[in-house]
Amino acid sequence: MGNEAVAEGAVYAGCRFYAGYPITPSTEIAERLARRLPEVGGTFLQMEDEIGSMAAVCGASLAGAKAMTATSGPGFSLMQEMIGFAAMAQIPCVVVDVMRGGPSTGLPTEPAQGDVMQARWGTHGEHSVIALVPDGVRECFTLTVEAFNLAEQYRTPVIMLSDAMVGHMRESVVLPAPGELRVAERGLPDVAPEEYDTVASTVDNILPRPPLGSPWRVHVTGLVYNRRSGAPDTADPAAAADL
Repeated sequence: MGNEAVAEGAVYAGCRFYAGYPITPSTEIAERLARRLPEVGGTFLQMEDEIGSMAAVCGASLAGAKAMTATSGPGFSLMQEMIGFAAMAQIPCVVVDVMRGGPSTGLPTEPAQGDVMQARWGTHGEHSVIALVPDGVRECFTLTVEAFNLAEQYRTPVIMLSDAMVGHMRESVVLPAPGELRVAERGLPDVAPEEYDTVASTVDNILPRPPLGSPWRVHVTGLVYNRRSGAPDTADPAAAADL
């Protein structure tokens, strides 16, 4: 099943934290990870809602874990505030949206592709978005691995846009063996703590996000911030331009 392949791809990629709230047609991802994550030393949390789920994912990633959540349209709407925070604070994570008919409760068990614009423009403000779209069970696995790689490389939330058809599709596939696909590890910055720069000048010199509690002290905020310390800096137009 596509949703189960997403879960297995997440484990393959090194995901060790999941927080989510059950919603059709994505629930099989949570069900699978509820079993798989404890087997690999990970943590699974069923949260009170999608707002809390996305907040927990941000917190886990800041603490150093590869983290993800999964939802569908109504839950994706609730996550937008924290997705915007993750984009602003440069928090790597993966959000899987298994799309269904909408708006509102819509068609909970039917496939649709109405969240494409929401993936790009769902949260306010201007920021780049990475979205991957699987077309079958194998791509549900491989693109989930790639989603984690891109999240780590660019320090940003990455959206996986599946739908009810792909998520519930069943087919026989041969999944990649361990080591067959590239898996980007978080790592630590290769500069001294006092030289750590929170804002890269190009996409080729983005430093890994250090975990909270490490020697690389970084202030985390949703405000415009100073590139050197990460502390809020809303008075300097150059700070906003850097971001």
